[in-house]
Amino acid sequence: MTDALVQSVREAFNTRELLKVKALDSAPAPIREISDTIAAALGNAQTVQTIGRTAVLYRPDPDEPELFV
Repeated sequence: MTDALVQSVREAFNTRELLKVKALDSAPAPIREISDTIAAALGNAQTVQTIGRTAVLYRPDPDEPELFV
């Protein structure tokens, strides 16, 4: 995982709250580990679901008020 990847995901989160991230078959780690690493690097994101080599990441919109406290 590179800084460029984290930056790309960070920029994608500027326009949406949910992202799908797909790992190559030759990725050195399981998709859950990869998505958790990305989420940790972003700080306020989390892995919602993984299916096969695809993960769904969620980050709440900072401009939206929280519905559940």
